[in-house]
Amino acid sequence: MTSTAKGTFDVTLQPGAAELDGAVGRFELSKTFHGDIQAAGTGVMLSAGDPGSGAAGYVAIETVRGRLGEQEGSFALQQFGSMHDGSQTLYYEVVPGSGSGQLTGITGTLHLDIDGDGTHRYELHYDL
Repeated sequence: MTSTAKGTFDVTLQPGAAELDGAVGRFELSKTFHGDIQAAGTGVMLSAGDPGSGAAGYVAIETVRGRLGEQEGSFALQQFGSMHDGSQTLYYEVVPGSGSGQLTGITGTLHLDIDGDGTHRYELHYDL
């Protein structure tokens, strides 16, 4: 049976140690999850393109450690995002096999909405 977790997260991006070939940017990310997920996330994001002109993309992997509902453990999220001609695509998936502790075996997808004030709202649909 699929469960749903909802809440918000705060995110901080810092430029990484080095750009790759001058065309790919690297960023370290950290998140604090609130709501049904009470956890900290850390990861790496790679990006390319020109976001200012509306044409860019990124990929990221992050590990989330803490509580999901009453379960404690960790899992990884894989992200894929792109923008082109005024439209955006964003996809999050729980990395298969990444769950640990009471979250071993978790699978699922995460939907993200960003409010006009910059608040990041997540909805995680998962099976455990």
